Amino acid sequence: MNDSLIALVDDLNGEGELHDEAAANLRVWLEGGFLSLASNEALKELLESGNAEELNNRFYKKIAFGTGGLRGRTIGATPTKGEKGDMDETGVPAFPAVGSNMLNEYTVIRATIGLFEFSRKHLEMQGKGEIPKLVIAHDVRHFSRFFCELSASIWTTCGGKAFIFDGPRSTPHLSFAVRYLGATCGIVITASHNPPHDNGYKAYFTDGGQLVPPNDQSVIDEVENVSFDGLQKYLKIDLDKVSTLGPELDEAYVNAVVETVIDPGAFANSGLSVVFTPIHGTGAISTLPALDRLGVEPSLVESQMIQDSNFPTVKSPNPENAEALSLATALSEEIGVDILLATDPDCDRMGVAAADSDGKMILVTGNQIGAMLADYRIRKLKKMGWIPEGGTESAALIKTFVTSPLQDAIAKGHGIKCINTLTGFKWIGEKLHLYEQAATLAHKLETGEELDYDSLSQKERSKLLQKHSTFYVFGGEESYGYLPTDAVRDKDGNAASVIFCELAASLKKEGSTILEYLDSLYLQHGYFLETLGQIVYEGAAGAAKIARILETYRSSPPTEFLGSKVERFIDFGRETVNDPDRKEIPKQDLYFIELENGYRYAVRGSGTEPKIKFYLFGNDAVAEKSELKATKAKTKAALESLKQAVLYDAKNRAES
Repeated sequence: MNDSLIALVDDLNGEGELHDEAAANLRVWLEGGFLSLASNEALKELLESGNAEELNNRFYKKIAFGTGGLRGRTIGATPTKGEKGDMDETGVPAFPAVGSNMLNEYTVIRATIGLFEFSRKHLEMQGKGEIPKLVIAHDVRHFSRFFCELSASIWTTCGGKAFIFDGPRSTPHLSFAVRYLGATCGIVITASHNPPHDNGYKAYFTDGGQLVPPNDQSVIDEVENVSFDGLQKYLKIDLDKVSTLGPELDEAYVNAVVETVIDPGAFANSGLSVVFTPIHGTGAISTLPALDRLGVEPSLVESQMIQDSNFPTVKSPNPENAEALSLATALSEEIGVDILLATDPDCDRMGVAAADSDGKMILVTGNQIGAMLADYRIRKLKKMGWIPEGGTESAALIKTFVTSPLQDAIAKGHGIKCINTLTGFKWIGEKLHLYEQAATLAHKLETGEELDYDSLSQKERSKLLQKHSTFYVFGGEESYGYLPTDAVRDKDGNAASVIFCELAASLKKEGSTILEYLDSLYLQHGYFLETLGQIVYEGAAGAAKIARILETYRSSPPTEFLGSKVERFIDFGRETVNDPDRKEIPKQDLYFIELENGYRYAVRGSGTEPKIKFYLFGNDAVAEKSELKATKAKTKAALESLKQAVLYDAKNRAES
């Protein structure tokens, strides 16, 4: 049936327009006999029109698990007539884009069957006579509900139990649900704050955390073992055996969010004023009920309260971008508030702006938010008697290597450990799982009794973990993701919003502000500034350029920038690096370059987007408050010069 199309593949490949890998993947898809009529027509149109660029982008690789699971385009750059079908009024295609590198029904079917097989074998190895139980959540993106229902249908067809929500829910809500339901695993359909044409598929294990080695590779292996033969039978969605979750779980999650507050009394008579926006996503579902219980009633950006897959009021629904917060900023300055909170579409990230002395809203970076929350929570935990006043090695702040070293300094100043992990919150989630395992095992050995860990309050957990393991006080990433407790095992924009309000309310009662508190940290630890440089390289050709930059860093690392020699070059892909828990950091193409002037930067490819990232860190001592303004300006200028030099060098490497 597709012989003529395969001949076109051979022709384009022979002419050098279609890459070998893309041609090989195309042949598998055309020969498999599993494509729907719409998908087959889409490939026919692309091949007959000779659109090699689009075919290369769709087929040059197989979509695979990165730092955030599966993520990629679900709407092609050039949608075909077959994919457009009966487009809705917004011009969105009726069908996901076909391709081995796209998120579509076929890649979701294979991923879900692979996840089921992994779960089934895991339960067998554990000697449990259970059938795999899956809970699925989804955000507001294009095809999210479709992928959610498709995954649930596949799971029950395979013989498992599947649970879905009645509508969109946040990513941390899913992480909580996995633990609450005792599920074998979970899936959330989301692409976080990526552009509207993207979607994603994040897998979670029984602990509520994302998949980590060796389980992630085991799932990938199972997915690769899924034959294309017979995929078509899974295309029809059947929800007869799928269970829809009721309000009980939503209530339990909101309770958990409220319980992340250490000092509820901070809100009483604080007069805290807040503007909130979910930027068309899921953030209002749990954040607003939680804040209401604490007596906080934010002013809302009404036009962004509407859940909308196109995110029509912003260029990108990313709460770290000033543009995405422009409506919220305008409202905040119009009515005069203390803080502005914004969450991304799946509400795992939170952005903040705070009022200065003139009422102007100033954006606060992810590094700064994390530093303030970490310091505040450690101080409060000490004041409440949860951890010793002098600190303890049995308590830890956990962050990623590319998050500000100011947080390392804060942890050291408080006498607790600071654990650095690779990028991706799954590594922080893994730490929490290991700490829980160690504590519950020690408790059993000591008492002979099994412990229901999830039934413990946060205070009870703090005692147990400090006695037998490590108590997690706070964690986060520079990319605006934070987690205050281990009730959830992924970054949580709902909980972050609540605890940031706690911080702001506490400061306001003391007659201080967010920006003043931030400056007080600089006066105590020195001024720290971070910036991010990135280069976007789309498609197959772009992936080759990213690979070239990473390869040349390893083979020919830089020796000097702006007259400052490279003092140390750390290759996380080759060197053995251990964390303070004496656990070896997994190998990854991540490089740290430390300069003799004390500045440094890190290089890594994004696990979820077609870009290479450069994380730059500057810091300078501040002797007196009067020096702070000048120090900020000096550090900013020096860091910007370093960034431009690093980006220039990288672009040259890409073309070498």
